[in-house]
Amino acid sequence: MPHLIPIGRFARMVRLSVKALRFYDEQGLLPPARVDPSSGYRFYTAGQAARAEAIRVLRAIDMPVASIRSLLDDPDLVVKRLADHRELLRERVAEQERMLRFLERLIDRGGIMPYEVSVKQVPAQTVASLTVTTSLADIGAEMGRGFAALAARIGAAGGTPAGPPFVIYHDVIDAQTPGRISLCVPAAEGDAEIAASLVACVTHRGPYAEISPAYHVLAGWIEENGREAGGAPREVYLNDPRTVAPEDLLTEVQFPIVQ
Repeated sequence: MPHLIPIGRFARMVRLSVKALRFYDEQGLLPPARVDPSSGYRFYTAGQAARAEAIRVLRAIDMPVASIRSLLDDPDLVVKRLADHRELLRERVAEQERMLRFLERLIDRGGIMPYEVSVKQVPAQTVASLTVTTSLADIGAEMGRGFAALAARIGAAGGTPAGPPFVIYHDVIDAQTPGRISLCVPAAEGDAEIAASLVACVTHRGPYAEISPAYHVLAGWIEENGREAGGAPREVYLNDPRTVAPEDLLTEVQFPIVQ
């Protein structure tokens, strides 16, 4: 039988904490070679060090535990999984670089972005709708799935969208706080009616992640002009992120106001 190494010594050998080793055991990534039945103490072998090192490196590059498990359990997937993760990291770096450029512009302009506020009447609309609770981390994926489901629902009823999709933000969603949103697609075959409203609005050009200053400008305009907010804000997506570059995305941000 191979020489057994106590968990503390094995942790120092592979540069993982005891807590991490216990977690990877629970996740089925790195079960110990032996567990003492009376004490529950874990023991490993030197031969497990290579797998432990692979896990440590993969976690260091932010690969999810589930992806690591499938990669290590099926060596034939290694090349594909690593290529997929490399592409994910490239996209993440590109997004972070965009956000840094946005921050530089924001600071250079003293926090003021060039938006022109207008007021208009939005007519009542029949929409196919879906309300979900989501987090800041998941909102993009949730919206993609939701709008696809709404398009399929409209198509199954023999209809077509009658206008650009939009989202109503019932709650403020930030990194710590999830909230409710309603995804809406105008269509005669819809299941909900959005009442007519007077709105103050601006058009944002650029990535969705850089849209916050539009909210600042609208909220400030409402305050400065003695108006009263009349409902949850909306984002109307005027073009398709699948067909235009992030810097060319057009989003109309609408704040309903009391008439």
